[in-house]
Amino acid sequence: MAKTALRAVRVVFVGTATALPEVLFLAGAGLSYALVPRSRTRPRRAALRLITRGARALTDLERARLARPGDPVHPTPTEPRRLVRYLAARVPVGLLGGALLVLTVGGAGFAAVMVGAWATGSPNTTTSDVAILLASGPALFALALYGLVGLADTERALARRLLEPDPSEWLRLRVDELAASRAGVVEAVHEERRRIERDLHDGVQQRLVALGMLIGRARRGNDPARTDELLRQAHEQAQQALTDLRDVAWRIHPTGLDDGGLRAVLETIAERAPVRVGLTYDVPAEPAPIVATAVYFVVAEAVTNTVKHAGADAVTVCVSGAGDAVRVRIVDDGLGGADPAGGGLSGLARRVAALDGILRVDSPPGGPTTITAEVPCA
Repeated sequence: MAKTALRAVRVVFVGTATALPEVLFLAGAGLSYALVPRSRTRPRRAALRLITRGARALTDLERARLARPGDPVHPTPTEPRRLVRYLAARVPVGLLGGALLVLTVGGAGFAAVMVGAWATGSPNTTTSDVAILLASGPALFALALYGLVGLADTERALARRLLEPDPSEWLRLRVDELAASRAGVVEAVHEERRRIERDLHDGVQQRLVALGMLIGRARRGNDPARTDELLRQAHEQAQQALTDLRDVAWRIHPTGLDDGGLRAVLETIAERAPVRVGLTYDVPAEPAPIVATAVYFVVAEAVTNTVKHAGADAVTVCVSGAGDAVRVRIVDDGLGGADPAGGGLSGLARRVAALDGILRVDSPPGGPTTITAEVPCA
């Protein structure tokens, strides 16, 4: 309860501070739009664009203030009428929160002054006054905190009502999202199939061809020493072909997930990587196989990209879970400049999106590169 009350106090306090500039913005926006004649089309459009930008910036600020961990993230509306209507509706709530804060702080200060005066023996404060204050003060203070929590919840409900899509619009957006996700999955599967075919053709097949040629030369040879050398080379080619074939099989499905679980396969990635990989794993229960597979491919592809392109010396991998999702954060100290639209990263984004997850890439030139992914468990 104390943590909830402190969070509500912060939300209401910041909301009071933002209500004042929002009042000035609404007044200025109304005047600027009203003073431009309807016949002046271009200036009127320019004023509308400025109003939309300002309203969106203030709305984004309010949404960041009201956001709680785990809340679904919806895009901010673009319609200026909708944005201005939300700001106009939340300004009175923000000012009311400021008034409630002032009354709460003022009441607490007044009570402290009275108790201090009674303790110093002031004749203006009697023992009965202090007794009444001590009996009613905690209850009034608790009511004030409940009021602040309720006001913060009211602000969140107002934001949901005026900014989030209505049920029909939400359904349409969800259908569009699922259609895009399905198309992304089909494209990702097609691209992965092509990569596996390329690995088989350029890797395993070439080694098997070389193996066959070495065995054939060994059979036709008459020199025992030369035959032993050819058989040794054939044995090395067979071992390398098995390694390549195992790597291709792991690209299809990492069998280690069935044997040791997600933590074991991630530790294997960290051990085999040619760069230093620090792994932190904090997932209480083993995630579902489809979730574990997605997390595995995110980490494996990120480490592979780091080795090939980033020129990094170290990679940090943090995997955590809170019951509703598995979160992955991968940071390297490389050169940066990774392209989220590149084949590997875009394929990972589609793979994660197929599970209603999110993948973000932050890779400014000069580094570091940070890849974060969140995969829902249900």
